[in-house]
Amino acid sequence: MQIVGVTTQHEVYVASKSHKFRMNEMVVIEDESLYQPKGEVVETFSYNRYIPMGFDKGIADDQVLKTLEQIGYDIGADDIHLAKVRLFEEAVQPIQTGANVRHPHFEEIADLLVKAEPEQGLVLGEVKSTDFIHNTLPEKLTDLLHIHDHDGLRTQNGVPFIFDIRAMQQYPHIGVFGGSGSGKSFGLRVMLEELMKLKIPTLVFDPHFEMNFSASAAEGSGESYRDRYTVVQIGQDVGVDFSALSTRDVERLLSAAGSLTESMVNVIQSIHKRKDSYQSFSDRVAHLAEALELGKQKVEAFVNDGGMSRDELARYNLFRKLLDQFGSLPLASVKGIQWRVHRLNQAGLFQQNIRAIEQGIYAGQLVVIQGAVWLLQVFSSYVIGALYGKRRMYRDAKLQQKQGEFFPPFLVVTDEAHNFAPKGYDAPAKSVLKEIAQEGRKYGVFLIFATQRPTLLDETITAQLNTKFVFRTVRGTDIQTIKEETDLTHEEGKRLPYLRSGDVFVSSAIMGRTMAIRIRMAHSTSPHTLNPFDELDEMNNQDRAELLKVIDPYLPMAEMNVMSHLTNLNKEAKKNWDVQTWKMELERLSEDGLIKKEKTPFATLYTRS
Repeated sequence: MQIVGVTTQHEVYVASKSHKFRMNEMVVIEDESLYQPKGEVVETFSYNRYIPMGFDKGIADDQVLKTLEQIGYDIGADDIHLAKVRLFEEAVQPIQTGANVRHPHFEEIADLLVKAEPEQGLVLGEVKSTDFIHNTLPEKLTDLLHIHDHDGLRTQNGVPFIFDIRAMQQYPHIGVFGGSGSGKSFGLRVMLEELMKLKIPTLVFDPHFEMNFSASAAEGSGESYRDRYTVVQIGQDVGVDFSALSTRDVERLLSAAGSLTESMVNVIQSIHKRKDSYQSFSDRVAHLAEALELGKQKVEAFVNDGGMSRDELARYNLFRKLLDQFGSLPLASVKGIQWRVHRLNQAGLFQQNIRAIEQGIYAGQLVVIQGAVWLLQVFSSYVIGALYGKRRMYRDAKLQQKQGEFFPPFLVVTDEAHNFAPKGYDAPAKSVLKEIAQEGRKYGVFLIFATQRPTLLDETITAQLNTKFVFRTVRGTDIQTIKEETDLTHEEGKRLPYLRSGDVFVSSAIMGRTMAIRIRMAHSTSPHTLNPFDELDEMNNQDRAELLKVIDPYLPMAEMNVMSHLTNLNKEAKKNWDVQTWKMELERLSEDGLIKKEKTPFATLYTRS
């Protein structure tokens, strides 16, 4: 391999007769005067005599051709492999044309590839095109992972990509971007597995009910996360302790159940009292709504007329008291608040507390919170605010040299992040997430945001994501957003729509450059991995097997005898079919070859196959 053509301090061209260059391949240029600069292949090209293409455009120009001929290449006969190489560091002068080029040893580029020890970082995958370096790797960096590749599962044969989680103190927050089928959710699963290995407390909001780690991958990995995570569902295992809410918290929660008008906000501020339970608040709202419907005159008339029981009199006295306090509030707004409170309670939000989440965080576990998207939006506002507040109080007390109750640092992970912190409009959790994005690193609270649509994510938060994992992305607006927020080159931007599932560009201030990696095999698997069409086949086969089991004792059976067996067939099959439906099912089973259909002069007969 040799340098050819015009060189600059930033880029050079490398040619070879035998070696086909690969994207992101690393090379060392043997130029002693420049201390053997290192670079990465950013564009490749191969030429041979069977492809009569002009060289006036693209990677090979006249200067490159002349150089190739001067150093012994036969343009008309040889296969020539060319690569554009971008240097990692600017050279003080242009590289010498004709200089030899070789693959590096690991020690020469270790500082560019590995920033953390395997036991202290997240082992997420393998750096692409580093198999040339594998035989020079130290033992501690080998056999760390398995990769799904073209030929199935293989062992690691390149440099492992180890994300330095400790460096998030300086360069906080992670973004995971990628379209449907790009491997984004798979990559997020691998990150969460690594966080569990390191016992880092993590809060995960899972709108797709897929972040369960009990099922091992089919190939088996030996890793078990059984005691390292806990899954809770809103309304069943966790909820909001209404009595701990401030008036502002109640506003935020109810606004997520349906947008609030200024009049509704005024109702909450007027009616809500400190330490209100759900029951006391909802009763007050319901009683006020009923009193406003009756009107002051009717209530006064009921109280003054007499002839009521003690309970009824007490009720109308309560109505009168509420009208004296809140009679100016509009009925429509009070009804709106009543509906929103009832909706959240029906979802189970006020029937539990967050003790299970706090216990998981204290234990260094991954806590997965599952629920409908709108309910997660409501609940995330409360739980993130509560946990972040506890962490802040502890850190602030420590800085002031006061005694405070320890609360551990933690990560907040969300899939479909644009639903939690959207651009252009408000959302329940948006304000607290923006605060964490801007100030969280001071308190040891960090974000991992995954989304298919980075364009729809709040720009303040996007700008604070110092590390971005970019999977295959097709939409032009999203690619443009990614290019604006990362140091992806023009060539890498063009590759984004064509990345294989599981391939990802990592643009990180921690690494100092963009790297191309392939995500490792996950040790666990999502419950949604079954192909829906396989599921359909499975259910059809199961139905046919059960039906055949019911019919078999009655075979051989003439079509005219279905009526006499109808009651027993329906009872055993747990169906409510008529004769015509059973005949259709018998016909279907015969078409599938599970039973035989014979036509006789007297009847159609169904027999065992």
